[in-house]
Formats: sequence, C-alpha cells, structure tokens
Amino acid sequence: MASQEVLLAFVQAATQGSFSAAARKLGRSQSTISAAVASLEIDLDLQLFDRSSRKPTLTPAGHVMLQKAEGILAATSRLEMTARQLSQGVEPKLTVAISDTYQSYRFEAALVGFEQRYPELELECLIAECDDLIELVQRGRAHLGFAEMRESYPPDLVTSTVAERTEIALFVNREHPLAKLDHLDQQVLEQHRELRLATIVNPYDSRGKGRVWSAPSYLMLLEMAEKGFGWAPLPRWLVQRYANHSLIELNVRGWPKPVFVDALWSRLYPPGPAGSWLLSKMLE
Repeated sequence: MASQEVLLAFVQAATQGSFSAAARKLGRSQSTISAAVASLEIDLDLQLFDRSSRKPTLTPAGHVMLQKAEGILAATSRLEMTARQLSQGVEPKLTVAISDTYQSYRFEAALVGFEQRYPELELECLIAECDDLIELVQRGRAHLGFAEMRESYPPDLVTSTVAERTEIALFVNREHPLAKLDHLDQQVLEQHRELRLATIVNPYDSRGKGRVWSAPSYLMLLEMAEKGFGWAPLPRWLVQRYANHSLIELNVRGWPKPVFVDALWSRLYPPGPAGSWLLSKMLE
C-alpha cells in the first residue's frame, strides 16, 4: 500500500502541474517527488503521467487514481483529527435536547462554528419538552438541554438562563368558531377542545377543564390546531415559521405569556470539551 507521503507527492504533482511545483509546495527536492511518483506507478502497475511533453500530464488512469488518492488523503486527515480530539478527551458524540419554546436562531448560528471546530464529531439533536427533556439530561441521554424555565430543578442538574426569550400565545384554525369571537375568557375556552402539552414521563395533568387532546410536542399540537381540532397554546415563533398562515391568535386576557429558556446539564454526566464549547457560545 502506498504511503501517505507518496500519495501526497502524486496529488501535488497532478494539481500543481509539474514535479518542480509540487516539490516547492511540499518543501522537497524535485528528484524526491519524481521518485515517489515513479514508485507509485510501479506499485500500481499503471502509468499515471504522460511524460512525452515538457510538462507531465495525467493519463486517463492518472485522472481516476487522482480522485482515489484525494479520497484516501481526506479520510486519513479525518482519522488523524478524530484521534487527536479523542486523545484530548473530546466526546465522540454530543446530544442536545431542545424545547420548541426556544427560538433557536442562536443555536443555528453556533452550529456553524461548531461544525468548523469539530467537523468529525457526531451531533444528535432531540426535541423534547418539560419533564421529558429533564429526564433525558438526568439519565445522560442528552449532554445539554434547552428547556422552558421552571422555578426549581432536581439537585443533580446545573442551569443557566440564556439571553433569548420567546412568547406563547393561544392559537386556533381560522375557520374554528373561536376565531369569530372578539372577546374570550376561560369559560368560553372551556366550551371547546383544548390541545394541551403532556409529557411522556408525566402525562397526568389536572390543569383546566373540558375536552382535552394532548401530545408531547408543540409541533404536533400545531398540526392538530391546523386541522381545526381545537385551540392550543403555542410558541409564537413556531406558528410564524410553520403554520403557513393557517392559524389565528386568540385575544385572551393574560396571553401571550413570556417564556424564558434555561440551559441544563448534569453534574453526574457533564458535557465534554465540545459540549462545553457549544454551551459557552449559547450563553454569550
């Protein structure tokens, strides 16, 4: 098998247009580059360059092998980068759980820098709410979580409030009977089906009265509301981005409500260097 140095000499000779240019690029002598390419041709039993003209040019076989060599060098580079990160304690995979209450523009922007800094690290993003999200972080299933702020948390979690906030308002399909009423109160709302958030780990909720459909995701509630099944409290940003003007906001006293978001991580399963870097960007 050809060494990395030999493959690099071949790729540089092909891309630079001459053995002398490749030698200058790599800080080697021209004879070293020529010998490396000749050795590769012998090992492969292929003529990679046509040397009949003043400047060597790739043969048809050379063009094919150039693509293969570039792929091997790229894979080798990724392998070495991953090994360096693992030796430095960088986690091989980072899982982030995010609530739909979090308008994730900062997260999306942070991912640009994250991808550049940790291009080989596997990133998993989960959508979860309330108790579901907290349990994911507590069990170590997620290294970081971004959840709707609450008054208290389990003692094994560490929290910090992010700068952004969002709002939750009441929405209903434009053709729903509630959409035609100017003045609404809780008694009127209770006469119609509520689409309510209910977590998987803690589905029982005694709030409110009347008919209820529930789901563990705001996006699922949004889809139910779009079908006209009832009214739902939804993050405003989610409606603006995904409802395609099919929902109307209800004018009810006390709504919309501001929602602050906390970053969460576990004392028992703390994020590694990559997770800590991403967290610092989210808290700037």
